[in-house]
Amino acid sequence: MRLGILVLAVGASLLAGTGIAAAADPAVLGGGSGIVMDGRNYCTLTTIGPDSGGRLVGFTAGHCGNAGSTVASEADPDAGVVGTIAYTDADLDYAVIVFEPAKVVPVNRVGNTTITGIGGPAQFPDIVCKQGRTTGHTCGVAYGDVFGSGQTWTQTCVDLGDSGGPVVVGTTLVGMVNGYLTVACLGPEVGTSMTAVVGDADARGGAGAGFRPI
Repeated sequence: MRLGILVLAVGASLLAGTGIAAAADPAVLGGGSGIVMDGRNYCTLTTIGPDSGGRLVGFTAGHCGNAGSTVASEADPDAGVVGTIAYTDADLDYAVIVFEPAKVVPVNRVGNTTITGIGGPAQFPDIVCKQGRTTGHTCGVAYGDVFGSGQTWTQTCVDLGDSGGPVVVGTTLVGMVNGYLTVACLGPEVGTSMTAVVGDADARGGAGAGFRPI
């Protein structure tokens, strides 16, 4: 239960002069990219890569959308719908997105954040950084799992739309942004450990199981 946490919930073809529709370029997406669910909910992609079933998948915060929600790139809207949420988990507050490979160029670096692997969770006094579509790249100290709830608290600036943003130690993905306490960018950020997320996806099977970052 996340008591006291303020949750961060929050394409057409181009026609050439000859009348022939020109295909839009694929969207470039990686951990920290802005994504839009159902054309209205703005959040941040946690990470992207293949799963054991050969699908191109990604993760974001579960409150960003529901199973079946469409996913588009905020930066590349002309690419249209590039994926769909396969399922969400309310307890850990994460969602698995299945992308259309022909419409996406997956990358491991967005802004100042590079992801090369998954580890963690972060512990005090680790310095963590996050990449979000609203507040960009910010860093601060990790407090760890303060109340034994399975969530990690950090002193990083987050605001609406940063939900799902990757939290890293160096280039290791250790968590995702799920909410903040009291005041944006002043109160602590609260997030889910990525080892918990991928462990749950593995146990569930299907889309997202066996995930590894690109």
